[in-house]
Amino acid sequence: MLPARRFLPSISLLAAFEAAARTESITAAARELDLTQSAVSRQIRALEEQLGVELFVRERQTIRLTPAGDSYVREIREALRRISSASLNLRANPRGGTLNLAILPTFGTRWLAPRLGRFLAANPGITINLMTRYSPFDFRLDSIDAAIHFGHPHWPGAELTFLMPETTIPACSPGFLKEHKLEEPADFLDAPLLHLTTRPDAWEKWLANNGAPAANVHGMLFDQFATAAQAATAGLGVALLPTFLIQEELQRGDLVAAIDREMESSERYYLACPLERVNYPPLQAFREWVEKEAQKKD
Repeated sequence: MLPARRFLPSISLLAAFEAAARTESITAAARELDLTQSAVSRQIRALEEQLGVELFVRERQTIRLTPAGDSYVREIREALRRISSASLNLRANPRGGTLNLAILPTFGTRWLAPRLGRFLAANPGITINLMTRYSPFDFRLDSIDAAIHFGHPHWPGAELTFLMPETTIPACSPGFLKEHKLEEPADFLDAPLLHLTTRPDAWEKWLANNGAPAANVHGMLFDQFATAAQAATAGLGVALLPTFLIQEELQRGDLVAAIDREMESSERYYLACPLERVNYPPLQAFREWVEKEAQKKD
């Protein structure tokens, strides 16, 4: 149920308020909105009267937000952004088939993107917008229909669909392997190790899993698998990399397994979506397709 009309100010009033709050100037807001200064002032006054709250402190020719105004604009700005995004998506696809999908960077570029054409060809009425996210977020605060999630099957307020497990290997360049003696897991303690910031304990887990000391492991840090793979290819060290994301490098021989000790991650890949979007047709179509793609061996 929608709230009472008196608590729903018009978009024009909210836009005038947001612009004035952001620019801290009635003049700048009027210029941005292509209105007169008096028109913007009237709209802000009308909003204050409707809400029964002073939003600005007016001092001579300047304005500044009151504490109430500062709190209000933070929420209004996000609401206006979501309305704008929804309108843009509808304009891009009048049939309403837009799917906003949050992806993990390397998973998106190396696994999903090369396959996405097949989905779009089979579903010509659907438009997919991709946005990069590194970690779980609140679906209630972000206009995203679904997200690729790597981790344990837990995301409050979301339904998770299992996609695939993950196996990692210690990978390096052939030249690096020739220069370093890496015959046993303990040998890796003397080699440059490349780390991912989102998985800071990955090497510790691998070493412990293979019976080697796992304390005080150091090395270069990277925020994405892609850059870690490039660094390993360049001979900067050994990286723990998911095998399905470095198939091309392995096939070309740019990367090789430093030692034959694979490790299956305890976390898995999932498609997460908010409960209220489970039956959204474009999401249903994508979920069915990506499940099948994840089961393929190509």
